[in-house]
Amino acid sequence: MTKYTTRHYYLLIMSSIKYLFLDNRMLLSKFFMAGLGAVILFAGSCWEENAFIGGILFMLGTVLAGISAVGRMWCSVYISGYKRKSLVTTGPYSMCRNPLYLFSLLGATGVGLATKTFSVPLTIFILFSVYYPLVIRREEKDLTERHGEAFREYCKRVPAFIPSFSLLEEPEEYTIRPEFLRKRFIDSLWFVWLVGLIALIEELHRHDIIPVYFRLY
Repeated sequence: MTKYTTRHYYLLIMSSIKYLFLDNRMLLSKFFMAGLGAVILFAGSCWEENAFIGGILFMLGTVLAGISAVGRMWCSVYISGYKRKSLVTTGPYSMCRNPLYLFSLLGATGVGLATKTFSVPLTIFILFSVYYPLVIRREEKDLTERHGEAFREYCKRVPAFIPSFSLLEEPEEYTIRPEFLRKRFIDSLWFVWLVGLIALIEELHRHDIIPVYFRLY
């Protein structure tokens, strides 16, 4: 009986912690971004003197941030004003069930690569891979409760995260909700703006306006 009670309380505590993290996703994201920003502000790249490697990393970061911005805008066209009312299964959502998270991962990784390091994008990728599957499972549970069999059939047909381009379906016409779309478009550009901010910080480092206290690979 004691073992069962101990295990019961352990599972209850772990479940509470998990839901605390899930319920405060935006707050946790802000804390993470603040911490990452502090690191970027005072850290330099060990590849700074290697123009080839540093240039390749920054270029890849810029490309991924650009793809992310366009992809997030594409997703926003389909879900803005519809996400909580209907099951969206066309456009990017016909290729995978979580394209917005996919493009966000590409953008966040791109921002990491723009620091001209391997450690920053790798840290972002690992944290995303640990945290967001929990978010996705919770959201899909909610979608199953709301849409029932229609969502279960959608899950059978469409992969969760890795897109299948052969499944792409787009309607000839689609009604856009501009009152919802405007803010989403602005939000979609954050990754591109962050790459520009990182370039600015690099110049401030180069001119010794902001000190570099440590370097990352």
